[in-house]
Amino acid sequence: MNPSGSQIKLEPSWKAVLSDEFDKPYWKELSSFVRDEYLRGTIYPGPKDIFRAFELCPFDKVRVVIIGQDPYHGPKQANGLCFAVHEGITLPPSLKNIFKEIESDLGVKPEPNGDLSRWAKQGVLLLNATLTVRAATPGSHQKKGWELFTDAAIQKLSDEREHLVFLLWGNYAKQKGAVIDRNKHLVLEAAHPSPFSVYNGFFGSKHFSKANEYLKKHDEGRSADDQEVGSTETRGDGAEVDWR
Repeated sequence: MNPSGSQIKLEPSWKAVLSDEFDKPYWKELSSFVRDEYLRGTIYPGPKDIFRAFELCPFDKVRVVIIGQDPYHGPKQANGLCFAVHEGITLPPSLKNIFKEIESDLGVKPEPNGDLSRWAKQGVLLLNATLTVRAATPGSHQKKGWELFTDAAIQKLSDEREHLVFLLWGNYAKQKGAVIDRNKHLVLEAAHPSPFSVYNGFFGSKHFSKANEYLKKHDEGRSADDQEVGSTETRGDGAEVDWR
């Protein structure tokens, strides 16, 4: 990570809306810290995946935002998308529970691939609050500046976009989403999908069908045929997200 904003390898639309962040003191400190961490030890995700959530989901294409906290800190897990893992890696418990809720809610069985880039390419921003972590050390890169950067991204979406869906699971995500304008966007809150809390309101929350209903309601200029979920010809192109 280079401290110079002009050299940040961030998707162009996001780079434009977040340009002010690169001139703030915290960014220089954060960049220096992250660069040194990669030089000293094993950090997840790999450098090319730090901004993957933004890369796969440009600012003007975002329709749904899911907020996570920390990247996974185990080998070959973190891939730059919250709750997701690299293809071929065993699904973590939280992701297994997310897939269970999708099946219960929508009656469709998600693919057994935990990468989730298929969601991101449909406009689902899978954003961790902290974008890097030291191997086997959860929370090691918290309060170094990442939270300010991702707060700014959420604020920009709230202010400059309309009719987005924000899925806030767990107290941390709810607190981070406090800045979202509820008059312009749909904010759905539930317990975290972790095995420790999933029965406290995540299972049965029906967030995925509610998100699709809202997106369909606020989508303009599309035919009913284009909005049909499950059509292989229109997957990701209609108002609704194909959560498989």
